[in-house]
Amino acid sequence: MAGQGGTPADEPSAARIRRRASRFAWFDGYGRSGARWGARIAQLPRGAGIAASMLLIAAALGYGAVKGQHLAAVTDWLKDTRNVAANSLGFRIAAISLSGEKEVSREEVLTTAGVTGRASLLFLDADAARARLMANPWIADAAVLKLYPDRLQITITERVAFALWQKDGRLSVIAADGTVLQPFVEDRYLGLPLVVGTGAERQAKDFLAVLDRYPDIRPALRASILVAERRWNLHLANGIDVRLPETNVEDALDRLVALDRDKKLLSRDITMVDLRLPDRVIVRLSDAAAQARDDALKANAKKKKGGDA
Repeated sequence: MAGQGGTPADEPSAARIRRRASRFAWFDGYGRSGARWGARIAQLPRGAGIAASMLLIAAALGYGAVKGQHLAAVTDWLKDTRNVAANSLGFRIAAISLSGEKEVSREEVLTTAGVTGRASLLFLDADAARARLMANPWIADAAVLKLYPDRLQITITERVAFALWQKDGRLSVIAADGTVLQPFVEDRYLGLPLVVGTGAERQAKDFLAVLDRYPDIRPALRASILVAERRWNLHLANGIDVRLPETNVEDALDRLVALDRDKKLLSRDITMVDLRLPDRVIVRLSDAAAQARDDALKANAKKKKGGDA
């Protein structure tokens, strides 16, 4: 059967032909686009495909963990996965420069900073690593610098053991700023000056700096005791306690040095020297010295009485 104008009925119309051509053109364009993307993928660095696959899997698992409320259980796995992916792209930490460590070992620094054999430079949080390092009482300051693609530089500034601090019967090693460096004392720290009492760790630096100006007293000092967080007592190696005033400490120490120089005060059989009053010095004799003094007074009294008779 023929259509109008003698055109066979089964011959496609012009509209059908255009629609079919459009469909083939779409497939052809899709194929060319796929080819372009394939060429780009082929130019990616070695390992990029593995990295992309792992990241895709990690993303899927991460989503499932959140939905299933198992986030805490897979957080570490996700971190390891992303580090493996970054390492495969060339961001593995190949060289670590570390300086400033003495009291803290290299292994402790790296572990605290979160630098492990699996860590990648790309995902290492430098600020968080620095914060973790500075949580160590021995570390006063730290700098963490990432040098792409594979180098890490860590510089730390350590505190120095300054004194021993005793409080409530417990002995600790402290820095000059009062930071407790460690709650135990190794033999190598036994020669440090000893300060005692609440608040002594914070005030020790300034007070010991004053004592350093008195070379006749500092070597004889066994402990500096802070009383009520206001004033200091000195406990000397020969057992004498020196009570200092709350203010004008230097004036009191000047008097103590003069009395020892002129009267040999600190070599006498005494237990206490009270310098808290600016116009007088109070001295307490030892029990033996006090007994000897009483006996001497009694003997003099008897002798005087006998002479009067």
